[in-house]
Amino acid sequence: MNANQRFLALDVFRGMTICLMIIVNTPGDSSLTFAPLHHAKWDGFTPTDLVFPSFLFAVGNAMSFVMKKWEQKKTAEVLAKIFKRTLLIFLLGYLLYWFPFFNVENGHWSLSPIAHTRILGVLQRIALCYGFASLMVYFIKPTLTIIISIGLLLLYWGLCFWFGDPLAPLSLQGNAGLAFDRWLMGDAHLYHGEGVAFDPEGWLSTLPAIVNVVAGYVVGQHVQKEGKSYEGLTKLILAGFALLVIAYFWNFIFPINKKLWTSPFVLHTVGLDCLILGTIIYIVDMQKKIKWAWFFETVGKNPLFVYLLSEILVTVLYMVPVGDSNLFRWIYLHIFSYAGDYWASLLFAVCYMLVCWSVGYWMDKRKIYVRV
Repeated sequence: MNANQRFLALDVFRGMTICLMIIVNTPGDSSLTFAPLHHAKWDGFTPTDLVFPSFLFAVGNAMSFVMKKWEQKKTAEVLAKIFKRTLLIFLLGYLLYWFPFFNVENGHWSLSPIAHTRILGVLQRIALCYGFASLMVYFIKPTLTIIISIGLLLLYWGLCFWFGDPLAPLSLQGNAGLAFDRWLMGDAHLYHGEGVAFDPEGWLSTLPAIVNVVAGYVVGQHVQKEGKSYEGLTKLILAGFALLVIAYFWNFIFPINKKLWTSPFVLHTVGLDCLILGTIIYIVDMQKKIKWAWFFETVGKNPLFVYLLSEILVTVLYMVPVGDSNLFRWIYLHIFSYAGDYWASLLFAVCYMLVCWSVGYWMDKRKIYVRV
């Protein structure tokens, strides 16, 4: 498998993840969203719950392709690259939640208080998982890395029950992750979208999320060695199926839960990602059917930039006043609402995704690729 083919499958996988992520994050009306485009309220799983872990999986997969370059560099240079990238992505995530940095009250501008800015989040988790996983795969042999990853899943399982509320260790307000985040950061720096202070990207639940990146790396290594053969692809599919089976039975005693990022949730999502990536490789590399791939490949080459654009642009739309509302609401009501409730909300999300996609397309045509 040559480099272009390898990265085509990966770019398509990343592009699909980003496109779905934008659609999920920007419905015209969140109260009128089809059920599969909502996260599970607590225990359980929806297609939307696969988006974030798939991005982490793609991060690990991409990491496997740069390992040969790292082997040719000095350790200090590799560490500098890992820490720089980790800090930059974390900072971008933090600034994204602080944006637009100012509030306007009664005609007066004031700096948004840092004391009430969320510290953790999507990009911050990506940064932390990338940083820890990179150090593991660089310094530790593959077999030991896998053993440590299994240990992280078992350790997190134990921590959830050892330090959670004895009566409800896996509840919204009784889980160990919330207790740790409150102790370390306080309520003001947590996510409040659940109606209470609780961060689904908290410090403790980052431990099992690291395994999503490691799994992506291991799969990437496998694909490079024997992924183009039917035998190699079969192994990938069987591994994905096996992980789904283990997750299914583990779910009975440790429920699949995206917001707690439970250990069976990790296995479930990694299993699905193996099946999806295997399918893409089969279609793109083996069947040579690539005409459809360009759409997702376009976004997959600039995933971080397109994601940041989607988050910043929607914030700007909410900031622009139009009458008694804002530009976001005005566009939805005056252009899309005629499609009727749920379909209007979905149509808005798809069109918004296409706007962000068009920027990625423009950048790709001009060979502009933003690397962190």
